[in-house]
Amino acid sequence: RNLREIAKQLGVAHILEGSVQKAADQVRVNVQLINAQTDSHLWADTYDRKLTDLFAVETEIATKIADTLQAKLTSSEKQAIAARPTENSEAHELYLRGRFYWNKGLGPEFDKSRQYYQQAVELDPNYALAYVGLADFYGFAFAVGLLPPEEKWAKMEESMANKALELDPTLGEAYNPLAAAKLYYHRDWPAAERDFRRGLELSPNFAEMHAHYAICLLLFSRNQEAFAEMQRALNPDPLSPRFGFWLGWLHFFTRQYDAALKQFGKTLELDSNLPILHEYLGYTYEKKQMHREAIAEWSKGLRLIGADEDASLLERTYTESGFDAALRALAQKRLETFKEKTGRGEYVPAHEYVVAYMRLDDKEQAFAWLAKAFAERNRFAFEIRVNPIFDSLRSDPRFKNIVASFAPKGN
Repeated sequence: RNLREIAKQLGVAHILEGSVQKAADQVRVNVQLINAQTDSHLWADTYDRKLTDLFAVETEIATKIADTLQAKLTSSEKQAIAARPTENSEAHELYLRGRFYWNKGLGPEFDKSRQYYQQAVELDPNYALAYVGLADFYGFAFAVGLLPPEEKWAKMEESMANKALELDPTLGEAYNPLAAAKLYYHRDWPAAERDFRRGLELSPNFAEMHAHYAICLLLFSRNQEAFAEMQRALNPDPLSPRFGFWLGWLHFFTRQYDAALKQFGKTLELDSNLPILHEYLGYTYEKKQMHREAIAEWSKGLRLIGADEDASLLERTYTESGFDAALRALAQKRLETFKEKTGRGEYVPAHEYVVAYMRLDDKEQAFAWLAKAFAERNRFAFEIRVNPIFDSLRSDPRFKNIVASFAPKGN
């Protein structure tokens, strides 16, 4: 894409290009401000500084851009430009490394985000954003079933977020994990929504919270609001694979399967290494009765997480015995894996058993585990209520009874 196309997609008139070169404790920052419509360079400069002066360079560049564009900054905007999240450049670098692994999403290296955030707060105990990072990690790991449904993890999430707000009461980002704890653990949707709104009031451009809020709105069938909120997440970064996936996820959950395929396809062009993307592409193809394509996507996703044996089993059984037999074979293999994991004292989320028994058409076990899944205080208890994957169970009266018995406040 040329600059004009990029600017149009971002909804901006000017583009700031830059590069950073680092050698020991020295850093060189090259920046240039370009009018995207005319391709003319409005301003360019090079900054040679010590690494410890990087925040000062950021402030200097932001001020220079505002002057060049003749923008009138409010006092709060000037304050924001001058603000430094930490005086410790090493802690800041550790925080950025943590965000890098966080943004990569679930995978074998996901725990590195927690490790880097923890190192950052150890170097600077007053670094509010690093505490938010820790809260995000514990909240997300708890919400998606990486951690068992124990109160200590929710308390850890809340304490880290509250510590961040204690250090910086204006930090809207801290309300994102607080909202997660209110909804998934405490099951208090009105309180969670208040936190979302307060956080976005303080940090209106925080894309992560817009996306999270969109997901939660969908879980409560506020679909139109959910799509609008997800678009707000994408506005500052329309090429984000993560938010692009979540937009496709919204389409899938609202049973717009053609739109989901189209959006997942766009996201695939940006990043083909997201396991969850291949997983949901598979589900979408399944809904479209495109079984060969579904098997291919699930196999790719399994290989990305190192489950080569499962992928081979799925492909081989599909070739020999067909689609349903392939899903049953994988489900049986999963149950064996779950038994091994629990034998080692590892946690397996209840919803994983629901999917396995559903594929085996064992409804008695599926509903027994469904009740356990709803009792576990994570996001899947809410997702199951509206997720098309569980449509084969939805018409059974037991499904409605279980959903009703675990309804959150404000539902």
